[in-house]
Amino acid sequence: MGQAHPKKPIPVCLFWVHPFVRSEFERALGGNGFQLETCRLEPKTDARRISVPLAAVYVLDGASQRVASEALVASILVRNPEGRVLVLAEGFDEPSAFPLLRVGVKGLVAYSEVAERLPLALREVAEGGFWVPRALLSRFIDATLAQSSSRSLPAAGLNPSGLTRREQEVLNDLLENFSNKEIAKRLRISERTAKFHVSNVLAKYGVRRRADLILLSYTEQKSG
Repeated sequence: MGQAHPKKPIPVCLFWVHPFVRSEFERALGGNGFQLETCRLEPKTDARRISVPLAAVYVLDGASQRVASEALVASILVRNPEGRVLVLAEGFDEPSAFPLLRVGVKGLVAYSEVAERLPLALREVAEGGFWVPRALLSRFIDATLAQSSSRSLPAAGLNPSGLTRREQEVLNDLLENFSNKEIAKRLRISERTAKFHVSNVLAKYGVRRRADLILLSYTEQKSG
């Protein structure tokens, strides 16, 4: 029986404002399979001039709204389009979270959750998923769908390669936020078959929930 190879550490870059955040961050990730680099942000940092090390996940200390801004997120993603961004803050509400999600942030973690949740959140985001409070994500999806004149997000925002014809039809319905029962009725298949196709589509895009799929489509559409 072959010996299992250890997983390669996940490169993470923390842009920090307060030393306390840096120390808590380092404590939370100690010995957890992450390769950490830290960069201090001054309160009046010009987002266009920051140095962006190569990393899989970038974490922004949102202690200062002038720092953890949409401009900073956009600057990071321009330098490294394959990077994923997670923001730390005291808490998140619609006015603070929605603009960040719209520019491509994949994770939102409260300071109080760093010790317990941060390693899980980083792995989820690094693997292509999202880490956003469920209620907040639901409200964001509802707002996004309400703003869409066609009530749907175009599937063109996602790469459909590897999908069967039926899975592509299911994907289109998922992006319109239809339930399994509604998908089954629209495609004239059983609800069990619809559920099977839905599971396959989510798996192929590396997400666990249909809300994550809609958010993925929305963010890729904005960055495309």
